[in-house]
Amino acid sequence: MSDVQPTLLLSPEDNVLIAVVDLAEGNCVIDGDQRIVVRQSVPFGHKLARQSLSQNAKVIKYGAEIGSAKCDIASGEWVHLHNLQSDYIPTRSEGEVS
Repeated sequence: MSDVQPTLLLSPEDNVLIAVVDLAEGNCVIDGDQRIVVRQSVPFGHKLARQSLSQNAKVIKYGAEIGSAKCDIASGEWVHLHNLQSDYIPTRSEGEVS
């Protein structure tokens, strides 16, 4: 791999990192003095948990709350619609009609 850091921390308060490349399951990323094992593939531009989050914990990106964990999320897991619920707009499932 090149010298490009594979993740980006947008704000020190964030509990997620942003993938700047596709991250493969089993790879490791460095976050300060912490080593995080990627537990499932994370697509470019998506979120990776910096730390374990309990169900209903606030997910913080840009230093602001962007939603809540639908379930427990382990450090290194992909954070997306399957385990993140917006606290501001309704979350809909595929095929659901409003």
